[in-house]
Amino acid sequence: MSRPGSKIASPYLLGGLLSAAAVLWPMPAAQPANAAIPNFEEDPTVGWLAAGTEFIALPTGPHPVTFDKSHPYVPNNRGGQPTLRVADLNNPILQPWAKEALKKVNDRVLTGKDAFPPQVRCWPLGVPGFLLYPAQPIYFLQTPKEVVMTWQADHMVRHIFLTDKHSANPKPSWFGESIGHYENGDTLVIDTIGLNTKTFVDNYRTPHTEKLHVIERFKLTNAETRINVTVTVEDPGAFTTPWSATQTYRRTEIGPMGESTCVEGNFNYFNFDLDPLPTADKPDF
Repeated sequence: MSRPGSKIASPYLLGGLLSAAAVLWPMPAAQPANAAIPNFEEDPTVGWLAAGTEFIALPTGPHPVTFDKSHPYVPNNRGGQPTLRVADLNNPILQPWAKEALKKVNDRVLTGKDAFPPQVRCWPLGVPGFLLYPAQPIYFLQTPKEVVMTWQADHMVRHIFLTDKHSANPKPSWFGESIGHYENGDTLVIDTIGLNTKTFVDNYRTPHTEKLHVIERFKLTNAETRINVTVTVEDPGAFTTPWSATQTYRRTEIGPMGESTCVEGNFNYFNFDLDPLPTADKPDF
């Protein structure tokens, strides 16, 4: 059965594509022939693990939504009792309606109900939420015409097309329309529009409109063992100002991307009343 998100081939075919990438495709030629291009793919055993499930604020400028200081967020494995997220409603980036939407989520949490990100029930997190996928690695596939980024858990996939401009009127979708180019031999720049409003910006369930515009800069650092991502978010329908944040990935050699299925067996999550599981509205064939 199908589920939301981009259509992709079977996990086995994807694994084969990753394994054969270095042989079948040269490195992307979106730059002049003599330009250096960062190698995020390297070989099929190399994946990249996100450092956490929160955006990291930059030293200056508007900050992303974070937790209410009166209700600190405590993730798992930190030596304390884990808590659910309660958003800081005083963040000045929020338009009034977005603030009110977050207040409803906060009220739900403070009455003892869930507010887990939709990802735990197999829904795509969209962009820039894709940067906050935890626990399992993402894998890159670089071809002359596109870069494919796949999260191992449930094989959620993004396509970044190495073209010079967006479509005139992209149809809103879960991961939007992403176009990319390389810079300075170490950076992939991704420009994304055309995102539907079924996703959230972050794990606090911060909403957005179809005006959302996201620019990500994936830069290889630390002897190519880290990727630092700077993300800039602009949405005049949901935010009072553009804002930026960062995420970090570390290189990991855990083997080729494994097969993973989310929906099957996903019936209960700590006894919380969660989002319904995605179901197909028509057969694949």
